[in-house]
Amino acid sequence: MGPETPLRLAGPADVAVVTGLIGDFRDFLGGSRPDNAAIESAVSALIGDPSTEFLLAGEPETGFAQLRYRLSVWTGNEDAWLEDLFVKPDARGAGFGRALVEGSVDRARSRGCSRVQLDCNRDNEAAVRLYESIGFAPVHNPQKWGDTPDLFYTLPIAG
Repeated sequence: MGPETPLRLAGPADVAVVTGLIGDFRDFLGGSRPDNAAIESAVSALIGDPSTEFLLAGEPETGFAQLRYRLSVWTGNEDAWLEDLFVKPDARGAGFGRALVEGSVDRARSRGCSRVQLDCNRDNEAAVRLYESIGFAPVHNPQKWGDTPDLFYTLPIAG
């Protein structure tokens, strides 16, 4: 995809779009909860929260990223948590995931965040390759966390 990938910040008028994409993500994962009404309620609350952003990719929208911002004692600045990233299966491999991750990093940088963090199941090889190709580095402490299948990634973005 590249720079021509349509990417935009979701607003209040996009509650149904974001709700639908999160429902698609839930279904892709094989879950049945939360139900669509609960997703819509949460999205309605979060989309107006200045500590949360949803990025949408594609026209029509085929993927989303959810970013959460919080002040960190460790950095003295806000950090961004890339909470969710999903691209519909039929749109994968076209650059939407990369555009969403890079757009998330750009949004965090524009807010003055010190880093972007996320977790990813180590068996999700495509996602691991994507995050590492952008510069995220896994941090794993087996003494502290055991043999968890999730990897914790950090990308420093401020000096």
